[in-house]
Amino acid sequence: MDVGGAGAPVVAVVGVVGTLLSALLTQRAAERSRRHEQERAERARARERQAAQRLACYVALNTAARQYLAALTDQLHALRGTEDSRAVRQRLTEARDVHRDVYAEAQMRLPDPVLALAGEVTHALGTLYGRLRRLDDGVPRPGDSPDTAQAEIDALWERLRELRRGMRADLGASEAARPDPLAPGPPGSRSGPGANGASPGR
Repeated sequence: MDVGGAGAPVVAVVGVVGTLLSALLTQRAAERSRRHEQERAERARARERQAAQRLACYVALNTAARQYLAALTDQLHALRGTEDSRAVRQRLTEARDVHRDVYAEAQMRLPDPVLALAGEVTHALGTLYGRLRRLDDGVPRPGDSPDTAQAEIDALWERLRELRRGMRADLGASEAARPDPLAPGPPGSRSGPGANGASPGR
């Protein structure tokens, strides 16, 4: 019996099987590589979406808080007779409602350190709102006065700056490297602290 002749088909079969297995393994490795790359790309897109959503939330909260405080400042001016009280009350109600809604959404998105700052600002805004409404309604409590309200307004502008710094830190914003994504609008905007007689540069 020709052993060499009988073994040739076996060798050929083994060679074919080896070639097929090699091709199959190469294909599977390529598929795994493509799948991993797709997963990495999807994770990157998810991180980008999350970052964009957080930035939008921060911008909305920063704007709403500034407009609420500007409306509270207008209310104080109305108490002193320098603003139309009816129009001021309407603007204050609208600004307060907007801030309430924006803050409610922010509570679901903000990390704890920033949420703590936002909560302090929101509480202080609510305290000031109550004081000004009592003064406007003619039912002040002990300690309620325009001077007290003005001091609270001044302190709140500083608290808003602290909140904005916390937001920027969470976003990884650099003071020198990039524009401030939470910067207020141009001078004269009603959302800025310089509106309606408030001290500029707050």
